[in-house]
Amino acid sequence: MPYPRASLKSRRSVLRLFGAGVAAACPLCLAGLAHSARAATPGAPHGAAGAHAAPHWSYSGESGPDHWGQLSADFKVCDLGLEQTPIDLRSAIKADAGALDFGYRQMPLRVVNNGHTIQVNCDAGSSARINGKAFQLLQFHFHHPSEHLLAGKAFDLECHFVHRDGAGNLAVVGVFLKPGAANAALEPIWRAMPDKEGPERAAGTAIEPAALLPRAREYFRYAGSLTTPPCSEGVLWTVFRESIEASPEQIRQFAALFPANARPVKPLNRRFLLESR
Repeated sequence: MPYPRASLKSRRSVLRLFGAGVAAACPLCLAGLAHSARAATPGAPHGAAGAHAAPHWSYSGESGPDHWGQLSADFKVCDLGLEQTPIDLRSAIKADAGALDFGYRQMPLRVVNNGHTIQVNCDAGSSARINGKAFQLLQFHFHHPSEHLLAGKAFDLECHFVHRDGAGNLAVVGVFLKPGAANAALEPIWRAMPDKEGPERAAGTAIEPAALLPRAREYFRYAGSLTTPPCSEGVLWTVFRESIEASPEQIRQFAALFPANARPVKPLNRRFLLESR
């Protein structure tokens, strides 16, 4: 998942986002958050690891997910972390998972093929409020197939909306996509997405990120990580239960560029997985 790095915060930052009830119930469930990394600039390259050139990583072979932790000392948490993302969303605890509100605005389409996904970089002004805390939308991008599973089931695509608050904490919102009707909100992105890795491209048209959110607002919430190297923990995850649709042709078009750009699921370990009620 192409995100800027999370800031170096104690686990208390994420506990505050969940609410005091979670902290009281399980003081160890977020223990891995001390591995979170330094903040980066909005729209930073996929898996950016700092000023020096990061080792090459991929989704297959000797540089694939099974080997990320051995590619660099900066990537060790990919192997050693106990709060890694993605996960299988099952056996969640029905709870007050905290409020979720969106203030996404129409914006000019700026799209990039960074070699790992198609990413839309967002102008300032769009935000999400998670449990009363404001997070600015930095970018969103896509995975094929989905990275999260829903009770063991993978979806054809998953979209990740990446946000950051004023202290540098990251929050990501995930949306599943399944085959169905053509998705009008995807069309301008799909028309503009480059077929080769390269710099950001201004498409000369506008997009509505809110149109890629499902209508029903049941969701899962848990403490996790980036899903690409350096796999930094301390990321607050929200994943919608309801999926949206994309046409089979839209799915095939993305899959032709990225046949498989999804990290396999990781164990939940001692974390809470909450489901809104």
